[in-house]
Amino acid sequence: MNEASGYRDETGSSAVRAGAATIIMDGARKARGGRAQNRVVMAMAVIFGIYAAIGGRLVMLAVQDEPVASLPAARVTASRPDLVDRNGEVLATDIKTASLFAEPRRIVDIDEAIEKLSTVLPDLNYQQAYRRLDSDAGFVWLRRQLSPRQQADILALGIPGLGFRTEKRRFYPGGPTASHILGLVNIDNKGIAGIEKFVDDQGLADLQATGLAVAGHMEPVRLSIDLRVQHIIRDELASAMERYNAIAAGAVMLNARTGEVIGMASLPDYDPNNPFNALEKDRLNRMSAGVYEMGSTFKLFTTSMALDSGLVGISDRFDATKPLRIGGHTINDFHGKRRVLTVPEIFIYSSNIGTAKMADVVGIEGHRAFLKRIGLLDRVQTELPEVARPTEPSVWKKINSVTISFGHGVATTPLQTAMAAAAMLNGGKLIPPTFLPRSEQEANAIAEQVISPRTSELVRYLFRYNTEKGSGRRAEVPGYFVGTKTGTAEKVVNGRYANDVRFNTFIAGFPANDPDYVVFVVIDEPKPERPGNAATSGLNAGPMAGNIVRRAAPLLGVKPEFSHQSDALLVSQQ
Repeated sequence: MNEASGYRDETGSSAVRAGAATIIMDGARKARGGRAQNRVVMAMAVIFGIYAAIGGRLVMLAVQDEPVASLPAARVTASRPDLVDRNGEVLATDIKTASLFAEPRRIVDIDEAIEKLSTVLPDLNYQQAYRRLDSDAGFVWLRRQLSPRQQADILALGIPGLGFRTEKRRFYPGGPTASHILGLVNIDNKGIAGIEKFVDDQGLADLQATGLAVAGHMEPVRLSIDLRVQHIIRDELASAMERYNAIAAGAVMLNARTGEVIGMASLPDYDPNNPFNALEKDRLNRMSAGVYEMGSTFKLFTTSMALDSGLVGISDRFDATKPLRIGGHTINDFHGKRRVLTVPEIFIYSSNIGTAKMADVVGIEGHRAFLKRIGLLDRVQTELPEVARPTEPSVWKKINSVTISFGHGVATTPLQTAMAAAAMLNGGKLIPPTFLPRSEQEANAIAEQVISPRTSELVRYLFRYNTEKGSGRRAEVPGYFVGTKTGTAEKVVNGRYANDVRFNTFIAGFPANDPDYVVFVVIDEPKPERPGNAATSGLNAGPMAGNIVRRAAPLLGVKPEFSHQSDALLVSQQ
């Protein structure tokens, strides 16, 4: 029993020891397995954390704009509203364009990069491009506003470190057709001239600065000009400059009832899509930014003044038999009749002597006051920034009043001369010119009555009479009853008036009995069309005005009238 019992004890003790060892080994394995599992989990967590950080950073970089410090100072961010004519035709609009930039730190070989770029951009300035690329900057412009072809060719070069940004570029579908009216923008799409600058000054620049000028959110800016008439005017000016070998020409058409500019051009001009020559001296806007002595067209204002004063009647006569002598100066007529002339004859024969005597009746102070009243001595107020101020003598003496009466001694802009002429014809209402749409009711609200309706009626008679019997015959357009006044001014050369160098002007109103429109034409230094001919206004500026009326009137809805007498009729004086 004891033996048996001892055996059982030994056997049981061994089993217990074996079980304990097994438990210890299993516990050790479990402990080691737990620690390993923890390390794996921790490693995976670290790896996932790293990948999450990298992924988050990539997402941030994808949606985040480039740091402001890396961008060029002149970054284009704003849009501009379209400019359209009175009929909705687009005159100026924004288009998307690519601009080339570089990241200098990524450029491997600067010389090679510039050499390759020069094959696409042959006018690329080597020294300037090298200075920009040889830097630690993160971003530099190389060329703004590329064509699609240029962009494709540069991409094909495969130069690392170059890229493109999409910007906005101003595009003018009509090219130079209305360049002096529309004006210009700079490389950053900011208006710097013409209506473009006017739009900025009205608040667009502030919207652009705050980032609120967004494409699609801005209504087009409608102008008063008619693109069809604008094309006609420019086309006639170009033809006349060639025909008469002139150095410059210009014309404006005004709505006589509203003051709206329907068309205005000045040649030479420029293409606003490529304005490389826009700042050349001979390409200024002569119609609003140039001042000139207007010659005999000023006789329109002298005659209107005399008639409106009540001191001169339409049937009065003035002695033009011999020249006037004032203070050592002799006043003569170009084609003198050497006899007594009536007021209508003074007008159609363009008599300097008769006109000077009418001005003398009114007097020096009255003369200046009248020109002041009709806006010829002050800077005209309109939307264009490029408007010159007229010049006049610092002190008016009798000789000044005499010469100014026939257009020498005061220099004005053609635009304001057209404005004053419209007032003489439209019933006596002086209406500031505008390049924006304006109704007749709105015009009447700001108009100033500068002569009586009765005087305006007499002036219209004289205008039509001059077309029929005087120097305006070549501007006649059958059915439209054009009224006219010519002006041939001698230009000052080396301090003296030269009788063979002229600045010619011409005023036309139609229909003359109650004008809807006024056309004012200028041509600078025209030459005779044929050897031996003269180069007076009636022979060159007159046909120019007539052609503009002939082509534009039907487009403007002015119907020709053939059913009644077109002769000038002098109504009885009240």
